[in-house]
Amino acid sequence: MPRHRVPLLAALALLAAFLVAPPGATATPAPAATLSTNVHLFYYPWYGAADGAYRHWPQGGHTPPADIGANLYPKLGPYDSGDFAGAVDQHMRWVVQSGAGVLVYSWWGQGSYEDGLAQGVLDAAARYGIKIAWHLEPYGGRTAASTVADIDYLNQRYGSHPAFYRYGGKAAFYVFESLNIPDDDWAALDAVTGNNIVLAQTTDPSRIDHFSGMYTYDAIAGASAPGWEQAGEYAAAHGLVWAPSVGPGYVDDRAVPGNTTPTLGRANGATYDQEWTNALDPTKGGLPTWVSVTSFNEWHEGSVIEPASSTPPAGFGYETFVGAYGRTGAAAETAYLDRTAYWATEFEQRRGGTPTNLALNHPATSDSRCATAEGPEKAVNGSVSGGNSDKWCSLGTTKWLRVDLGAVRQVGRFVVRHAGAGGETTAFNTRDFDLQTSTDGTTWTTVASPRANTANVTTHVVAPTNARYVRINVLVPTQNTDTAARIYELEAYAS
Repeated sequence: MPRHRVPLLAALALLAAFLVAPPGATATPAPAATLSTNVHLFYYPWYGAADGAYRHWPQGGHTPPADIGANLYPKLGPYDSGDFAGAVDQHMRWVVQSGAGVLVYSWWGQGSYEDGLAQGVLDAAARYGIKIAWHLEPYGGRTAASTVADIDYLNQRYGSHPAFYRYGGKAAFYVFESLNIPDDDWAALDAVTGNNIVLAQTTDPSRIDHFSGMYTYDAIAGASAPGWEQAGEYAAAHGLVWAPSVGPGYVDDRAVPGNTTPTLGRANGATYDQEWTNALDPTKGGLPTWVSVTSFNEWHEGSVIEPASSTPPAGFGYETFVGAYGRTGAAAETAYLDRTAYWATEFEQRRGGTPTNLALNHPATSDSRCATAEGPEKAVNGSVSGGNSDKWCSLGTTKWLRVDLGAVRQVGRFVVRHAGAGGETTAFNTRDFDLQTSTDGTTWTTVASPRANTANVTTHVVAPTNARYVRINVLVPTQNTDTAARIYELEAYAS
């Protein structure tokens, strides 16, 4: 994906603690949170707004503050990346809300504008337990040798800072557009890769002889994951880092008027979910080392998860996050932060071998129950060992069980635990049933129609779909003439 960089002549669930601080207020650090240091957000400190001298915001010939070079408008307005007590502190609160533990800092060389702000961003990050890795950008005259010098410089200048990120004792560097430098030149990296992780931006293993791994950055490609399988498998086989990049969408029309760059719509969150699903798909290279997110705040390219205003200045055609994951109004502004937190949790649980059951302990309803103790809540309590009453049972004419997931979620897999899983005779296992999804609880889509089942536990992988509600309709409840439906657990997973 193109990145329209203008270096300007050199160029699970956190709530009220994360409200925007009033202008001029001194922010108090948020309570400590469990953050995933395996989820990395690309972070851009190149914005300026001090004394009305706007930096980056005018890109594309625009005139801030109302008119900026972006298709979305920040909730904070066109802020200054050096406003450490205001905008930057709020950024750190939002990063904590996202569940990510690492920012990948866009760095444009020694003595650059971004280099001058690094200390302040590190200080702000440290107050919230956030770590900083480094995105080495293609400043004018960059070479493999200068990159080695930059890595040494960053270690020497900032390496003792408590927010300086290390993985296995090694600092982490992402090299943007690494392929623009001849492969042989990168032999210079051999001097630093013993103590540093240096990632190439590629999925081609033949281009990384001197690197520590690969990342992709491209938020458009994340939707189809080209080359991810070979990259992930190669990294795993050779002990390298694989950090595929996911993003919520891409649009740069206001930043680059008249361009022909492809765009990628957000589809109310479906795009972001698809890219995360690709990153965690075991058939697309296996579980990655890290997942990198494009981006926290690259406003020019519209790839942000930083909150965008739900009421931007009128007359400029700004988009908003309204509709994302079923949210409206101001609640939509933080939709992508919260969704990142969901996926960060899912990633960590998969790393630990335990995916998230989206239906667990969520509100459940049904057409009926056979007995008071056999209500729909028993089918989402996470247990099959509580005896014959540890199930939902129905003798109704139409037998259905519905679960409210609490918000629109991506669902890609169901697990149904039938009578045999709870210790009853396998003759009571559900024979024929439909699995359905809905975003509103009214209009339903059948995503799986198992027939002639005899198993105690059935798993049903479906095309990833957004759903707030899931439902099982039991058509033939048993293997014999018994007319009661018996479901011990109905589970739903992202993939």
